[in-house]
Amino acid sequence: MNQPGELRQEVEDLALQLVVGEPQSGTKASAWMPAVEKISAAATREHAGRVVTAAAVLGETLRGLAQSGSDDPSAVYSALQEGVANLQKALEAPAEEIPSPDRSLAQDPELMSDFIVESREHLVNIESQVLTLERDPSDGEALNAVFRGFHTIKGLAGFLELWEVQKLAHEVETVLDRARNSQWTINPAGIDVILESADYLRRWLVHMDAALHQTASRAPARDEALLTRIARLSSEPDDAESAGLAALAVAVSVHPEDASAKPAAEGPGEKTDEPVANPAAVAAPGRPQETLAVKVDTAKLDYLVDMAGEMVIAESLVRHDQELAVLKNPLLHRKIAHLTRITAELQKTAMAMRLVPIGPLFRRMARLVRDLARQFGKQVEMQTQGDEIELDRTIVEELADPLMHMVRNSLDHGIESPAERQAAGKPAAARLVLKANHQAGQVVIEITDDGRGLNRDKIVAKAAQKGLIHSADGLSDNEIYNLIFQPGFSTAEQVTNVSGRGVGMDVVRRHIEKLRGRIEIRSTVGEGATFLLKLPLTLAIIEGLVVGVGKERYIAPLFAIREMFRPTAETIWTVQQRAEMALVRGSLLPVVRLYRIFHVEPKSEDPLAGVLVVAEVEGQRFCVLVDELIGKQEVVIKALGETFKDVTGVAGGAILGDGRVGLILDLDRIFKVKDS
Repeated sequence: MNQPGELRQEVEDLALQLVVGEPQSGTKASAWMPAVEKISAAATREHAGRVVTAAAVLGETLRGLAQSGSDDPSAVYSALQEGVANLQKALEAPAEEIPSPDRSLAQDPELMSDFIVESREHLVNIESQVLTLERDPSDGEALNAVFRGFHTIKGLAGFLELWEVQKLAHEVETVLDRARNSQWTINPAGIDVILESADYLRRWLVHMDAALHQTASRAPARDEALLTRIARLSSEPDDAESAGLAALAVAVSVHPEDASAKPAAEGPGEKTDEPVANPAAVAAPGRPQETLAVKVDTAKLDYLVDMAGEMVIAESLVRHDQELAVLKNPLLHRKIAHLTRITAELQKTAMAMRLVPIGPLFRRMARLVRDLARQFGKQVEMQTQGDEIELDRTIVEELADPLMHMVRNSLDHGIESPAERQAAGKPAAARLVLKANHQAGQVVIEITDDGRGLNRDKIVAKAAQKGLIHSADGLSDNEIYNLIFQPGFSTAEQVTNVSGRGVGMDVVRRHIEKLRGRIEIRSTVGEGATFLLKLPLTLAIIEGLVVGVGKERYIAPLFAIREMFRPTAETIWTVQQRAEMALVRGSLLPVVRLYRIFHVEPKSEDPLAGVLVVAEVEGQRFCVLVDELIGKQEVVIKALGETFKDVTGVAGGAILGDGRVGLILDLDRIFKVKDS
């Protein structure tokens, strides 16, 4: 490489220090780190890729010795000798051509793909830990986690010769190292710079991902202003009082029950920067083997789940085969029962692989809350509960956008300014809670704030103005509140760059309905509002009640079923010669004749010859009249395709044990069209 100037001088100085020092003086591993960092910085400026890599290896070795507490002079001296020799070899190596990031992508797309995935994981963890530092600048564990994230990205970027990424990560790492060595105290300006640096690196990852998939993308321009601010922090003297400045107007905190939990990785199949257990390691006697983490392509995971579902269907067809049923062979039936158990376990395991905790999604909202609160001049304390609740990976991915809209809406419209809150006798800092819990076979996501609450009169007035309703007579609070999900509906007095145009909440409803979920609203004026997103655990399977109407088979989701019974003459009532009702435990419930919804021929139109299934959706109970109950079954959900996507009252299809196709009922839609 024959590098002239500063870089060669730095390497020669380190070699000279090593010769002069011998192992007696200055042999603590940490004492040599500044010299190695200088070499790394010089190599970065001169794009000396091999020297960057050699310096990173030496730095990791010294850091490992320092952290392990084994500052044995001979071990440090030996590591330095080997490291300096590698640095000198890198200096004398033939000059290498410096490829652009796009060329690196073309040369080794698999390696670059791994870099993008891993760097995104580190950036998610960095952002979470930086918000922890904002609350408590003295949190050493969070500081070390942020440092490790940038350090790892720097090392990987240097190895792949992604110089812009490597340079910025290195500069931020230098600032963080000063904080770790008590040479500089984390302050608000530093928090902003670190977060902006993470955003800049994320833009680079987006560009590289686009190039990897051969999509047009422009590389982010070098942010000189950001680099200048980082450099200023690198030379900023320590100010012990600056720690007090870290108490910003915004406080984003974790619920006490989760305070001790480590941030989880973002997304399915991903991991944090904690080391993965060595697969070759052998568990010590009496100690369990550590769990190993591996990365799996999501397409392969989805295919595995699909094949497990197909196997369940095939097993069901075999088990219900009429010819096998008449055979009186006990051994054959035992084998079929064994196959059934194995298939059920396989499906259970495959489905569990799709489930991921919702905590990482909640923590992604923390940055949004912080930035919006500062933008609006509001004080907001965010709390999370139920981070460990697991949902289907696809649902978690699809939930990100609607959750972001609702958090934005809460901060912009729901939460008051500190002055307004104090005038109303409230604490200046508002409280925003994201909570997840299990409820009747579903997962319920709650977004709660203690702000203004929904103004019923304003909503009614706006809805009447837009022609959505003529009057509010006979409408429940929940029906009034649900008007905010109409396209273009907004009660905001002015449009901001965040909300007010009425294009957010209808998007939320469409997303949630697409996930087979629903939204409920609870609100008290002046006290706040709660939005409940009720979602299925998974989009792949459903436990249902199979019912028959004429020659057709339908599947009603079991979580919405409350009871079934055969009606008597005293049970069925007709109101005003039109509406049919059923008397159930002292309450009159509407009756929906399923054959009328789907226009099929029933076995009998006499309700006394059928069965009433009591269902409950959105807090409303009603009865569905069917011909017969066939049984309970866990079925694999199949999409019906574009042709049947708009069929009212149908959420999908499933192959039943006898090979027939059963339609999965969308009870919510069926209830809404019962009068049509």
